Amino acid sequence: MRLGVLDVGSNTVHLLVVDAHPGARPQPAHSHKAELRLAELLDEKGAIGADGVDRLIATLDDAVQAAEDKGCEDVLPFATSAIREAANADEVLARIKAVTGIDLQVLTGEEEARLTFLAARRWFGWSAGKLLVLDIGGGSLEIAYGIDEDPDIAVSLPLGAGRLTAAMLPGDPPEPDDVRALRRHVRAQIARTVGEFNRSGRPDHVVATSKTFKQLARIAGAARSAEGLYIQRDLSRTSLEEWVPKLAVMTAAQRATLPGVSEGRSAQLLAGALVAEAAMDLFGVDELEICPWALREGVILRRLDHLPGL
Repeated sequence: MRLGVLDVGSNTVHLLVVDAHPGARPQPAHSHKAELRLAELLDEKGAIGADGVDRLIATLDDAVQAAEDKGCEDVLPFATSAIREAANADEVLARIKAVTGIDLQVLTGEEEARLTFLAARRWFGWSAGKLLVLDIGGGSLEIAYGIDEDPDIAVSLPLGAGRLTAAMLPGDPPEPDDVRALRRHVRAQIARTVGEFNRSGRPDHVVATSKTFKQLARIAGAARSAEGLYIQRDLSRTSLEEWVPKLAVMTAAQRATLPGVSEGRSAQLLAGALVAEAAMDLFGVDELEICPWALREGVILRRLDHLPGL
């Protein structure tokens, strides 16, 4: 069957169309995305403004039309931290449903972490052993650990690259004092969770998903996306520690010239790098592997697992 998964994230609204069947690998058929950066559109009260809601509705209309054009039998619409934590989330969701008919399901942070973990587990298989999965989004950082398809521990922290950039890095390039303050903030937040994970033992394999980690791996020398999904891409803590001070003195425009870094994400890359560096350091990770699958694939896989008659 042809499925569409409509992901309303903190940075983008992304429709992924796949041909999916139980027991088979979902095959991507079409991708439609628009950058809205909802995490940066919140007003001083933490609400999404009227202009932001109008832009979101127009973008959702375009995505639903694209899903129809591509012959999707079903569309799975969900939203993550930007809408989940907006002060006017209920009003936004009600307006979206009234205008577009889309019943947008809001995932909790823990659900995000668990679904992303499922995708990573299916990608790497049982032979990967105990997995530690890290995912930096626009609004939050998800961390999950376990040996089965459902992780033993799954947490979500408000450490997304877009959120942190908007709140704590106003300069371009940012002031050194702001960078240090953000570094302290990120490490204090992550350190609160490390003990719970450490009590479960060392992971056998550490993997990361998300555009932020993919871009960091690319500027550190990993293969281009054009070389395919099956090329192994790694990111070492040593390389990351070398890049963080370089990114800190660059403007967003300068970062956008780096390999694999898009103009729309370049402003957020430093904050994402600080989160990645802190997570790898505090969890004692010397090197991790980039996983091509993430939350969207997790949503699709869970849907396939619950098809009637299976």
